[in-house]
Amino acid sequence: MIPRNEHPNPQFERKDWICLNGEWEFEIDKSVSGMARRLFEKEHLDSKITVPFCPESILSGIGDTDFLNCVWYRRDIEISEDKKGLRTIIHFDAIDHEATVFINGRQAGNHIGGFAGFTIDITDFLQGGKNSVCVCAVDDAKDKRFGKGKQSHEYASRGCRYTRVTGIWQSVWIEFVPAVRIDKIKLYPDVYNQKLDFTATLIGAGALTAVASYEGREIGRCEMISRGGLVSGSIAIAEMHLWEVGHGRLYDLELTYGEDCVSSYFGMRSIGFEGKKFILNGKSVFQRLVLDQGYYMDGLYTAPTDEALVNDINLSVAAGFNGARLHQKVFEPRFLYHCDRLGYLIWGEYGNWGIDYSRLDALSYLLDEWAEIIDRDFNHPALVGWCPWNEFWDTGEYIKNTRLVSSTYRMTKAMDPTRVCIDTSGGYHTWDNDICDVHDYEQDPAKFKAHYSHDSVTEDMKDHNYRRHLDGVLDASLPYFVSEYGGIKWDVKSGNASAWGYGTAPKTEEEFIERYRGLTDALLDNPIMFGFCYTQLYDIEQEVNGLYNYDRTPKFDIAVFKEINSRKAAIED
Repeated sequence: MIPRNEHPNPQFERKDWICLNGEWEFEIDKSVSGMARRLFEKEHLDSKITVPFCPESILSGIGDTDFLNCVWYRRDIEISEDKKGLRTIIHFDAIDHEATVFINGRQAGNHIGGFAGFTIDITDFLQGGKNSVCVCAVDDAKDKRFGKGKQSHEYASRGCRYTRVTGIWQSVWIEFVPAVRIDKIKLYPDVYNQKLDFTATLIGAGALTAVASYEGREIGRCEMISRGGLVSGSIAIAEMHLWEVGHGRLYDLELTYGEDCVSSYFGMRSIGFEGKKFILNGKSVFQRLVLDQGYYMDGLYTAPTDEALVNDINLSVAAGFNGARLHQKVFEPRFLYHCDRLGYLIWGEYGNWGIDYSRLDALSYLLDEWAEIIDRDFNHPALVGWCPWNEFWDTGEYIKNTRLVSSTYRMTKAMDPTRVCIDTSGGYHTWDNDICDVHDYEQDPAKFKAHYSHDSVTEDMKDHNYRRHLDGVLDASLPYFVSEYGGIKWDVKSGNASAWGYGTAPKTEEEFIERYRGLTDALLDNPIMFGFCYTQLYDIEQEVNGLYNYDRTPKFDIAVFKEINSRKAAIED
């Protein structure tokens, strides 16, 4: 059976596609000399790997966790005669880190960035019958120009840094498209005027039809003629079904342009802030978030099944959370799709750890990939905010470059003015920012509460241990958010002598629960906090501060945490 063979992107789906996951030939290029040795012309590579799982993972069949600075993949594909006249597009949804793609021994494309996917039109490289696809992935985990997220830059995992990920780690697939086609769409739901505005980028001349439906009933359409390029349209929505927490209520959207047909979906919802309150569809909603880092025991960055993605959302909801901060990793589109349909709030984040932000040459790599990510995920109704940086410090290792953070923020807002953006979550803030957030791992509930005891928590934040991090840049008018807290150590299964968590571990389950309750109550009861984010949903390797174990089994009676997390917050009054 082909692993992960569901369509990778339900927001832009055509029927005519082929999944290329499964067995590929594979070779580790220890000397990074494969280009010189012309491995792209080799008829067979040395071993086998199961795609889309990275070679460090168990599910790949390799399980090599050493530094893999360069790896090669190869497989044959056959394009049937009935595809003549169509363009053949190959999709690589994520390759860490720099990928070069060869078709029949000829270089067809290149991409830099381990989190964003890319596509290549390979039509002109194909021949009749069998065709070879070869991929070279170069990944220097110690190169400080690039973000690595939580991947360890040391030989072994340690603390909150985990096993590295190299090469292909999301689906590979081929799509067959007509020459006249839809290239991309952007969706703008307008709840108050009961319509869906959209833009579409079209290739070639034709007639565009966009039809919206709900549970099989057509509820609006738009038609127009185009010579290609960017067009805009609007669909009046005859029935209003709001996207809410716990209720996705997604509409279907079918777009046709000439012979091309694309299936998509959208959610009708409005988001924003009124003063300190997060407002969803005109109502104050407290964001009860949990830190989700998207790691799996057997697949590392890659979920073993589509069901595993859904399970992580269900586990979070069972514990009383209504969303997640997707932390130091760009999650695959299938996960975002499930968040959309289940009504689960998410924040999108770049995996910036590993970048030396004092280096100006890092900026172009970061901005290029971050722009690809914003563009890819723009249409997801579950996505309520962006976070391009996490914990921007000023240390002996990295000297702060606030202009870099400001540039990233401004680009984010230019590309997506519909959502808020945290310039950097935790650490140094700049004046270019929509949210005032901190990371606070104080374990004493009384002291933790005292950090945010004034009517304006600005002075509290400056007075305690965040003074050195805030650098005096803190706007009291901004909404407040403790975007990391807790991290309470509780080791049930690891048996790891180096098991790690924040602070001193409680001695009993009862002590753990009371600490959790005290920390969380301090934020729920604060009338100017719009949300929290608890660290974290599940353990990862040696980090044992999850409410669930790494294998997703519960450490406690999860209903206890649902009762604590779910009660009404003061700001919701």
